[in-house]
Amino acid sequence: MAVEPNRWGIIYNPKAGSRKTQKRWNEIRSYMENRKVVFDYVQSEGFGSVERLARTLANNGYRTIVIVGGDGAINDAINGIMTSMVEDKTNIAFGIIPNGIGNDFAKYWGLDEDNYKAAVDWIINRRLREIDVGRCNYFDGEKHTSRYFLNAIYIGLGARIVQISDGTRRFWGIRELSFAASMFLLLFERKLYRTHLCINGEHIRGRIMTVCVGSARGYGLTPSAVPYNGWLDVSVIYRPELIQLFSGMWMLLQGRILNHKMVKPYRTRKVKVLRAQNASVSLDGRILDRHFPLEITIQPEAITLIIPN
Repeated sequence: MAVEPNRWGIIYNPKAGSRKTQKRWNEIRSYMENRKVVFDYVQSEGFGSVERLARTLANNGYRTIVIVGGDGAINDAINGIMTSMVEDKTNIAFGIIPNGIGNDFAKYWGLDEDNYKAAVDWIINRRLREIDVGRCNYFDGEKHTSRYFLNAIYIGLGARIVQISDGTRRFWGIRELSFAASMFLLLFERKLYRTHLCINGEHIRGRIMTVCVGSARGYGLTPSAVPYNGWLDVSVIYRPELIQLFSGMWMLLQGRILNHKMVKPYRTRKVKVLRAQNASVSLDGRILDRHFPLEITIQPEAITLIIPN
C-alpha cells in the first residue's frame, strides 16, 4: 500500500538519561495533531535501532522522515536512508526536531532544542535544501564498508572529548560549556598519536593530538565548514603547551580555533588516514571501531534537509 506523499514517518529517540521523555513526546505529538500533521511514528528501542527504522521507513515509501533526537540519532537515521533501496535519496526530505544530549548539527541551522513548535512549523513549511553527506570507507575485519556523517569525524583526543562531553552535558546542560569542561578534564591526558594522513597529496606524519574532518561545524573544531559547498574542512591539532591549551579552549568558544598556532587547517574532498596508533574514532558522536586505514570523502548534495525559514 502506497504512503500518501504528505505523511511523515517519525522516529522518536528518547533523550538519554532523561525522565521526561514520554512527557516531551506527548507535547510534540499533541502540537502536531493540532497542526493537522498526518504522521506515523515509531520509537527507537535502543542503540542501533534508529538506523534500521529509518531504512525501513525509506524502503516503505515515506518521503518525509523526521527524527526526534540528537546528533547520534541523526547520524543513525542518515545511515539508514543512505543504505536504503531508494534510488534517488534526494527524493526523501529529512526533518529534525532536536531532542538529544548533543544537538550540534541542529544548532548549525538555528534549530533550538527548547522550541519544538518552531521545528514542527518549519517542517510543515517544507523549505528544502540539498546538503552534502560525508562518507567514511574502511575495512571492518570482514568486508569493506562505509559509514556516513553530516557533522564531523574526530580522531584521537577529539573523539575522547565527544565521549566525555556527552556525559558532562547532562551536568552542565550547555554544549559549549560541556565541551570546554571535557577539554579541562583531559588537560593532563594530552596524548599524542603516531599519525599518518594524506590530504591534497600532502603526506602528514607525526605525533598529533587530534584530527577533525568536518562537513559541518564539528563542535567548533571546523568552524568554517559549510555542509553544502562540496568540501571537507580538516583541523590537525598538534600538542599545545598547557598555557596554549587554555588559550585554545577560549578560542574554541569564540569560534576562532583555526587561529591557534597549534592548529593546521585544510580544505579538501578526500582524506586518507593511513595510521593513527591507538586513537579513538568518533563519527557524529558515534564511536567507530578503529579499522585504519580510513578513506573519508564527501558526497555533494546527496540528501535533502528541511531547513528553517
